[in-house]
Amino acid sequence: MPRQLRPVELEFVETAPVRLVFAQQMSAPPERVFHALNDDVPGWAEWFAAVTRAESVDDGAGRDIRLKGGGWFRETVIAAKEAEVYAYRVDRTNAPGARAIAEEWRLLPSDGGTRVRWTFAVDGTAPFRFAVRVARAGLGRAFRGAVTELDRRLWR
Repeated sequence: MPRQLRPVELEFVETAPVRLVFAQQMSAPPERVFHALNDDVPGWAEWFAAVTRAESVDDGAGRDIRLKGGGWFRETVIAAKEAEVYAYRVDRTNAPGARAIAEEWRLLPSDGGTRVRWTFAVDGTAPFRFAVRVARAGLGRAFRGAVTELDRRLWR
């Protein structure tokens, strides 16, 4: 059943009740990483294993994301600053108990490549917040796998 979430802005990434933060080094420069995140939304399904389909909507202002297992998100891009940050909030989802979700991909120049920091920020019912905390290890593995695969693709 679709749920309309509370609209949040970029500061939510710092103030959310649950924040999961992961980081990984890439050899690709920040500009290339940013373009993969922002300009090739359908490409996410090729390098992020949890994503089965990704589509840019509303002339690039939003995204439709489908996940393995049947989850889905309608998102609005809330920050897209070249070579620095790409962030979006979830407006609608089928995730039970979610009230607000935002994700930020922060790109930091590092050792000739990019240090990618991904923050997954959420608010929701107590069971939803608990489930997200329990999923931390799996989300971390998904992030690391996605960044590793994206880095491979950017150097082909």
